[in-house]
Amino acid sequence: MLTVLPICLLRALIIAGHDGGTNMIIARIHSIAFATALSLLTSTAMAADPEACRTVRMADGGWTDNVAQNGVVKVLLEPLGYQVTTSLLAAPVIYASLKNKDVDIFLNSWSPSVDSMVKPYLDEGSVVRLADTMTGAKWTLAVPRYVYDAGLRNFADIKTYKEKLGNKIYGIEPGNDGNQAILNLLKDERFGLKDFDLVESSEQAMISEVARKALTKDWIVFMGWAPHPMNVKFDMAYLDGGDDFFGPDQGGATIWTATRAGYAEDCPNLGEFFRGLKFTVAMESQMMGYILDDGLEGPEAAAKYIKEHPETIDAWMKGVVSMDGKEAAPIVKAAIFK
Repeated sequence: MLTVLPICLLRALIIAGHDGGTNMIIARIHSIAFATALSLLTSTAMAADPEACRTVRMADGGWTDNVAQNGVVKVLLEPLGYQVTTSLLAAPVIYASLKNKDVDIFLNSWSPSVDSMVKPYLDEGSVVRLADTMTGAKWTLAVPRYVYDAGLRNFADIKTYKEKLGNKIYGIEPGNDGNQAILNLLKDERFGLKDFDLVESSEQAMISEVARKALTKDWIVFMGWAPHPMNVKFDMAYLDGGDDFFGPDQGGATIWTATRAGYAEDCPNLGEFFRGLKFTVAMESQMMGYILDDGLEGPEAAAKYIKEHPETIDAWMKGVVSMDGKEAAPIVKAAIFK
């Protein structure tokens, strides 16, 4: 420890401690050396990311929950000196883009539905599963409550009501992993659905179709999930029996954050932030409602939610600093509540 202290500091300690003896000198040296080391450790822990990390390149799958998530990131990181950009990409392209380092991070990986798509990237190490952000999500086929009460309660029941359903199952955008699960379902002989067609459109178009049919009590089977305001907007029920396609517990899902290889190591402050960025079903559903029902953009919805729940700032900003090394939480609070 003595070797890390400058000669002038040693000389000063010796002079100051001349009357106290050698033991006092050594004790003082140890005390100051410990304080110096602690200060160095603290400054290292609070160090900002390198300049190359200033631009945070987010993938955007186009789904409202992902739009809300990315909005939260923009609202929290930009006051700290980062610049958040988003690229709207289809799900298969997202993971290829992470591998190619064209984007840095994607917050909306749903397991198990995405597992077969992302497994090759995880196995080769080009994509990293950084952190789980939510448990208890749902992702499977659903019907309006009046359809469920009339007898369509299981995947095996769908073929029985093919005429009422018009031999159609409604999904979202082409290339989505949920749509792929439905396509796999249609090829499987177990449920007798080979004559059904998947209607691919978009999240909002599918929701509009459900709303239209609900007005006249027409029948529909559609891709349902939570978090999503549809669970509040519609009286709906999830079908049993699709575990092999959408996962157990009525499509119970875990949502996790994917990054390009080395991102958390290259940008440790951002790594700390994204590891601590957790959501709940209720939280995301509320922000999604602000987007779908109130017409807010993702960052506006995020800011509105955070203003109503200011405690989230301290939880999300724990251990995080700005680009110039200052404590993050006070900066974010000043920006949001200005």
